[in-house]
Amino acid sequence: MAENHNPLPQRPRPNAIPSHLINGHSPLHPSSSNDRDNSERESAYNAIKSSMGPRREPIDLDHPSPDLDASHSSSAPVQTLPSPAARQYEEVNDHDLDKIALNNGHNAARDERDGAPLTPPPTNRASSPFTQGSAIDFDGLSWPSVGTLARKNERDSPEDAAARLAKLSGAVRTILECIGEDPDREGLHGTPERYAKAMMFFTKGYEENLRDIVNGAVFHEDHDELVIVRDIEIYSLCEHHLVPFIGKMHIGYIPSRRVIGLSKLARIADMFSRRLQVQERLTKQVALALSEVLRPQGVAVVMESSHLCMAMRGVEKAGAVTTTSCMLGAMRKRAKTREEFLSLLNRSR
Repeated sequence: MAENHNPLPQRPRPNAIPSHLINGHSPLHPSSSNDRDNSERESAYNAIKSSMGPRREPIDLDHPSPDLDASHSSSAPVQTLPSPAARQYEEVNDHDLDKIALNNGHNAARDERDGAPLTPPPTNRASSPFTQGSAIDFDGLSWPSVGTLARKNERDSPEDAAARLAKLSGAVRTILECIGEDPDREGLHGTPERYAKAMMFFTKGYEENLRDIVNGAVFHEDHDELVIVRDIEIYSLCEHHLVPFIGKMHIGYIPSRRVIGLSKLARIADMFSRRLQVQERLTKQVALALSEVLRPQGVAVVMESSHLCMAMRGVEKAGAVTTTSCMLGAMRKRAKTREEFLSLLNRSR
């Protein structure tokens, strides 16, 4: 006689990862998502701010700065804590695990010198947009330098503008004399004036601002998929050697019921590139500016360029290409969204 076996009811097998936690996105905790977005934006702002301090000194690895020495000699050494974005890349060897001491919930510095600031803190004018946390300055500037406002005001004063151009032309004439040339020979006749005008054009981005560039070209549109503009040509000047770096920029964003005219993406990139720049800061500035204008779900900017400062001089590697990126919002925290953006960039190449 066969035995009757009553199988136990099968319970549904739980998923390894809850659906609301896939790719790090949790609609159950919108506040935590907003906190992450604000932290990412603040980290990028601080990176731009620290690189543009008007009185910062270059880092000297052989001779510590006076401020650094002073911080060692003080009775209460200053401890600097890594930013949230930096802590995720912090690596600790296995043999160091038992040596780590906790200090107010953070890892204590392994060496007392690591707890001191490596460079003097940046100093900016109180009226700088950095202190306002915004890329849009309705005084007519976007992330200005020290003398930007004076240059902008000269557009209404032809006499002052002519005086600035004459001063710059005189400086170029001095350069020609210093390199052993004759500024008055036929081939160089008028070169100081031509170069001065060219330099003012190369750096015309200082006189522009987001308000005028966008010019109201932001529209309501119920679209929540990627928008990408690829291969935007970029021409900028390296602020270390005043020679060009040339490349292409790719900009993508996920709208949040607002879209921007496509040409404005290229104009924003051009505005920030027509300044003395480093590629890392240029990439961040474009991403943050677009984030300020649209408040999208996410922004991604990737830039590839060749730097003549390492092709014509120095290491002389003409084929080297530098790639930088800045991801904000959903582009940073969702791996699949980021991969989709990068895969679309590589398509048809």
